[in-house]
Amino acid sequence: MKHRVSFAHPVIVFIIAQIAWISLVGMWIYLYISNWIILKKVGTKFSIEILTERVNIFMLISGIGLLLLILGGMYVIFIYLAKQVDIAKSYDNFIASVTHELKSPLASIQLYLETLKKRSIPEDRKEEFIRLMLKDTERLKNYIDSILEVSRIEQRRPIFNFAVLDGAETVKSIIEDFHYKNLRVISDDSGNIVADRDSLAIVVRNLLDNAFRYSRPESQVDIHMYCRKNTFIIDVKDRGIGIPLSDQKNIFNKFYRLRDPNKPRVTGSGLGLYMVKEIVKHHKGRVVVLSGGLGSGATFRVSFPLYSGLNRKLLKPLLNKHKSA
Repeated sequence: MKHRVSFAHPVIVFIIAQIAWISLVGMWIYLYISNWIILKKVGTKFSIEILTERVNIFMLISGIGLLLLILGGMYVIFIYLAKQVDIAKSYDNFIASVTHELKSPLASIQLYLETLKKRSIPEDRKEEFIRLMLKDTERLKNYIDSILEVSRIEQRRPIFNFAVLDGAETVKSIIEDFHYKNLRVISDDSGNIVADRDSLAIVVRNLLDNAFRYSRPESQVDIHMYCRKNTFIIDVKDRGIGIPLSDQKNIFNKFYRLRDPNKPRVTGSGLGLYMVKEIVKHHKGRVVVLSGGLGSGATFRVSFPLYSGLNRKLLKPLLNKHKSA
């Protein structure tokens, strides 16, 4: 798939700024030479101000315009470079976090395997070791799947198998697969939506994992499903640390992570909510965060259009989007 190059791209902005700068210098050189030629030809017969007044005004206005263009171009490039620095810092944090997240289960699996190899372990303990190793491998798989999913999204090649699903029943079946504790499921009503079940599972899992990660171990998390105005809505509400107002506009950015001052080592890659936003967007839905600030908990609200409310222009692209590379 070909990507369109925006006129705001820094390379294009830089070229335009250089053209403006060269044009400005060329105009000034032209003005100097033309005045010098006129002065040489007419001598003192005519006033130079009279001969060159219109040209001077044009050159002045054009010069100011080109200078503003140059300054604007430099500002765009500066903003772009500042964003790249922030992305680079976030990427470094992401690499450090992912490295830790991958090494931790690997070290655990290695320890269990070495113990099984070097020691005589009772059968019940062996089963416990195997259960823990399977849990760690599932954790690794989820991390790798998340990274691959983000890569497909970045390359604009997400894989979706859209189908008409019962919203509430599908979410309930997804929740049963993960065996969450301290989770209360509330379903007022349901409706059919056009969605990919695997992608919907990624959305639900990431929102629930995020809710439990930033809550105390004994805290309850609510997932509430209901319909409103041709929309199926999923609210994931926690009673955790909350989200400062200054962070709420960035919470869905790639690599962005909320820091808990009381739990400075909260695990995570900073990709979960970014994936949620992108998947929901491809489903023609919307996701927002609602929080009063620190200490007030947070609610993530995901809304999908109901199948009955989708018009043909939205419905046809969804149902025609099958696996593509």
